[in-house]
Amino acid sequence: MYVCVCKGITDHQIKDAVYAGATTVGKLRKALGVASQCGKCTCLTRELIDETLQTTQHADAEPLYYAVAV
Repeated sequence: MYVCVCKGITDHQIKDAVYAGATTVGKLRKALGVASQCGKCTCLTRELIDETLQTTQHADAEPLYYAVAV
């Protein structure tokens, strides 16, 4: 889905940039140009950053179970 219509930036591009280390709107603005024109995409961009960071934190977390020797 398009997040920034002014620059034609999609949610997939934003998520990829967050995975690459652009974890703030400012860093995404420098990397992709998101939120650099009208600014209406800023709120959704922040939501995508938070959502992406939460999913990566859960993926990196230790498992909530222990292996059992049989």
